[in-house]
Amino acid sequence: MKIDSSRFGPIEIPEEKVITLPQGLIGLPGTKYALVARDENSPFLWLHSVEDGGLALPVTNPWLFFPEYEVRISDEDAEQLGLEGPEQADILCVVRAAEDIGDFTVNLLSPIVLHAAKRIGKQVINEAGYDVRMPLFAEVALAQAGATETQAPVIAA
Repeated sequence: MKIDSSRFGPIEIPEEKVITLPQGLIGLPGTKYALVARDENSPFLWLHSVEDGGLALPVTNPWLFFPEYEVRISDEDAEQLGLEGPEQADILCVVRAAEDIGDFTVNLLSPIVLHAAKRIGKQVINEAGYDVRMPLFAEVALAQAGATETQAPVIAA
């Protein structure tokens, strides 16, 4: 399917790369998304709606910035996603960008848990706690954060 992205222009999203979030994202419309990478070496991806070309959220692997980060989800959430173990899950956290890089924050309280093989996901409440707006660069410099591979399919823009 082709979408007219406000960030990337027209992009082709193969059907097998679409991730369904049956319950959507907190406060946002739509249930179909794709992970888009502007640069394969960036620690950031875009969780881009395939239903609305103007809706894309920057996300990151939280362990790039918070090596001690812990995610605990309910058995109900794990069951809804069909997760039988942590190795089946990809975890992404939404980044809140700002004009000054020092003001970037990340939502560690409500990560997005993806079952990459099934291409489904859910934004959950992390039962380990954490803040909604944790300073992103408090523990690691941007130069130290590098891209990591996820199991979830990513599209290069």
